[in-house]
Amino acid sequence: MTAPPASTRPDGDVAIHAEDVRQTFGDVIALDGLDLAVPTGTVFGLLGPNGAGKTTLVRILATLLRPTSGRASVLGHDVVDAPLPVRRRIGLAGQLASVDEELTGRENLEMVGQLYRLSPAQARLRSDEVLERFSLQDAADRRVATYSGGMRRRLDLGASLTGRPPVLLLDEPTTGLDPRTRQELWDEVDELRREGTTVLLTTQYLEEADRLAQRIAVVDHGRVAAEGTAAELKATIGQDVLVVRLAQSEHTAAAADALAPLGSTEPVVDGAAGEVRLPVADPAISADAVRALDALGLRIASIELQRPSLDDVFLSLTGRLPDAPAATDPEVDPS
Repeated sequence: MTAPPASTRPDGDVAIHAEDVRQTFGDVIALDGLDLAVPTGTVFGLLGPNGAGKTTLVRILATLLRPTSGRASVLGHDVVDAPLPVRRRIGLAGQLASVDEELTGRENLEMVGQLYRLSPAQARLRSDEVLERFSLQDAADRRVATYSGGMRRRLDLGASLTGRPPVLLLDEPTTGLDPRTRQELWDEVDELRREGTTVLLTTQYLEEADRLAQRIAVVDHGRVAAEGTAAELKATIGQDVLVVRLAQSEHTAAAADALAPLGSTEPVVDGAAGEVRLPVADPAISADAVRALDALGLRIASIELQRPSLDDVFLSLTGRLPDAPAATDPEVDPS
């Protein structure tokens, strides 16, 4: 069983709270009574397939979208009734860097500082701190149009921190970044958490949630399907996972049919990779799996037993990979 949400724990000092939040766009249901409680001073990972409602929730928490029904608050301030106090306490960095390409990096940061009502002197000081923190000093006075994608993303994250907000909303901030830049941003997020910032992180990278988040919620069809620490979520699988990779990926479906009777749940198939994953109660099942596939003449590239991963949790809860779209994509406002 997963642990109860933070709001039901006696020590639950909650920075972000959502209660029965529902969001519809015409006939499309983006959020369907979502409940969430994010403990103060933690990185909270929000996992879900495309269209699960993650971005919609971030927009509501950032006061950019009014929920159809339900309540949400940040540090005790209701996002509908008290939007200005909420905005003064949050930083937001989305999937795309929202910086002005015609301004320099320094000018972008000073402009954001003034929006946070800092004096010109304070804005300059804060921009210098951010530029140093994100290793952008050498590019500070260059137009952002000359920046690489990774530099723009670091500047965007830095801009969200210019006002030193106690709560940071990160909506898939590392999408499209190279591994080195992604690791640099992970280090920054980890450091922010150690400094006391509460971070709500939406991501499709399961490794990212496993690496950064103290608690994780899996969202599917606009609801929280499961919540807990990474270890608690993995424990819900409760068994080893048999991973079979075929030499010929076009035979993956036939292999899954042959292996299904050996597992405790339905196998998960990745046809593109030629891989079948199957939770098993008995490790000795590996030999039976080899015999079943050999009887069909299916060649095995590799076979191994693994401890459950977040991938297995995600697939067992949603039946698809994080980047697989839902039947509809309610994260895009059709209006």
